[in-house]
Amino acid sequence: MTSAPRTTGDLPDAPADRTLPQLLARNAHEYPRLPGLSWQSADADGDWRTFSWAEIHERTRSLAVGFRALGVGRGDHVLLLMSNRPEHWLSDLALVRLGAVPVSVYGTAAPEQITHIARNCRARLAVVEGAAQAAVWEPLLADADTPLERLVVAEEGAEGSHFPFAALLREPVPERFAAELDAAGPDDPLTVVYTSGTSGEPKGVVLTHRQVMANALALDAVVELPPHVEHICYLPLAHIAERMLGIYLPCHRASRVYLCADPTGVAAVVRKVRPAQFFGVPRIWEKLSAGVRGVLTLMPAEQRAVIEQAFAIAREHVGYRERGETPPVELEERYTRVRKDVLLPMLAAGGLDKVTWTASASAPMSPDVVNFWTGFGIVIMDAWGLTETTGVATSNSPRAGFRLGSVGRPVESVEVRVAADGEILVRGSSVFSGYLQPDGSVQSALDADGWLATGDIGRVDEDGYLWLTDRKKEMIITSTGKNVSPALVENALKEHPLIGQVMVHGDNRSYLVALLVLDAEAAPAWATANGVAVEGGLAGLAKHPAVRAEVDRAVAAANSRLNRTEQVKRYELLAEEWGPASGELTPSLKMRRRVIRDKYADSLSGLYQD
Repeated sequence: MTSAPRTTGDLPDAPADRTLPQLLARNAHEYPRLPGLSWQSADADGDWRTFSWAEIHERTRSLAVGFRALGVGRGDHVLLLMSNRPEHWLSDLALVRLGAVPVSVYGTAAPEQITHIARNCRARLAVVEGAAQAAVWEPLLADADTPLERLVVAEEGAEGSHFPFAALLREPVPERFAAELDAAGPDDPLTVVYTSGTSGEPKGVVLTHRQVMANALALDAVVELPPHVEHICYLPLAHIAERMLGIYLPCHRASRVYLCADPTGVAAVVRKVRPAQFFGVPRIWEKLSAGVRGVLTLMPAEQRAVIEQAFAIAREHVGYRERGETPPVELEERYTRVRKDVLLPMLAAGGLDKVTWTASASAPMSPDVVNFWTGFGIVIMDAWGLTETTGVATSNSPRAGFRLGSVGRPVESVEVRVAADGEILVRGSSVFSGYLQPDGSVQSALDADGWLATGDIGRVDEDGYLWLTDRKKEMIITSTGKNVSPALVENALKEHPLIGQVMVHGDNRSYLVALLVLDAEAAPAWATANGVAVEGGLAGLAKHPAVRAEVDRAVAAANSRLNRTEQVKRYELLAEEWGPASGELTPSLKMRRRVIRDKYADSLSGLYQD
């Protein structure tokens, strides 16, 4: 375990009482030359640039002066709509130092969602990336029901009639400014994180410094990482996981953040950084495994056989670790040998040869994907939590133990129990204050005893590990009254590499049907390996008899592992991948089932026609 760096000066003795500005001051004082933030220049050379913790402290102070000059004060909400660029990261901290409350907004948010968020938090200022983002927000400046008054534009030369970001750094320091700076208390709001809106309008989750610190300390207790560990920040900063991993934990640990503005370029950043830790939501791990599997299918049979043998040894080794047992000496020697000769060279090609902690959260992970990565000796430490729990509430741990397929045990900052109907309840020091209301008040969602009903269904085993079933609202109830977890069925279907995405349907029906989406990476590789030449890309593959026959076999194989009620009787094969831009996924890559059902209503209805 890596403890928080030793502290001096004005930091409170109790770690949970510390605020983010105090941590920034600590880092600038104790680690002034230590790299804190790196990003790739937008110039033609694409060089990486870095701020030390001393430079971060000074730059956030200058930005705080600029925001103060625009009328931002203590308790004000300020909207941030940018990619993971330095202006976003530094503005967030600068606003916190000023006592304001930064609110990051997903770049893929629909105009009606942006309007809802702007009205709900009553922000008068928004910082946006460029001209395209400014054009989306400009109508709100003239909207009588929205308090928004001004836009700051980050991209140089794109500001038009709006305020240029660079001008924030040119404002003079007002009198008695030092008294306004860094005055936040542990129970003051640190941020408002809006839920991704899988089933309605986004809700503003208010999180305090104390709740974030409680979660940071709890996470440190379950991981094993080197001091000042680097982190690749590529998920949206509007997502609670990236806010914790990409902003708050680096301030707590005095570690280095590599910003990745374009998530599609994260693989190149991983190869450059070769990180010790990597976090990805399930869809990220699915796409990574599909890419690797595609490469493996093109290898000669002899080479694949050597790799499969290495995978088997690694999985046997992981099995001992999962049971808390020491692997036999002979197995340890074989694993050490294949790891050096086979597995590490493969991992090095992708920049993952130094990784010691990998994790996932946000949705149930496919057992097939988890099993695939154990072949490399990599155990994805699946975790569970909500925006309302400041992120992780339960986690598997290389220190405290893990169970593949579970989401681990409760972290130190929470208690977890399961209600009579199977709903998971949680309470503790990292559970949120409540939802922000348009009048500025915060409405609690906790019961009289402090428990939050999470909406997730699950069970706790005899060793204290939590196993997720599904979202309570997403459980399918068939016309015969049987309950079915769609995630269970969907993960079974996705075990075949051809199938990248699935949505199962069947509420109030006598049987289940499914929409299947070909995997954009694995399907072409499968076609090449099997001598299937098709024009028209994925659309052509989806119609090819050989592909259809293979998908039929995949569905039959999944059905053989499911009970009768869970089996899929009919399906439609789609070629167009679902994503946030087209609306089927949230920005955090969760399915919007209602959107998919509406979009494919005719197809789903047709699957029930005789």
